[in-house]
Amino acid sequence: MSKKIGSALVFCILLLTSCVARTYDYGYMQPAYIFPGVGLGTIIAVVISWTRNKSVLWAIIHGILGWFYVIYAIIVKEK
Repeated sequence: MSKKIGSALVFCILLLTSCVARTYDYGYMQPAYIFPGVGLGTIIAVVISWTRNKSVLWAIIHGILGWFYVIYAIIVKEK
């Protein structure tokens, strides 16, 4: 049970960090990312990969694949 809580906590922290927005003088909201190229698909893929494999290398590879790995993980469920 604690593994699920830890994974959920990491996911929530990364999600909240990626959803922070900056306000400019002219009132337009510009989304601020952790760094360019990291989006919601990347974060979800890394969390799913880490939960399944416990490997940094696989988490990096699956983070690069992003939404493709998320969809794959949904289709091919872990036993």
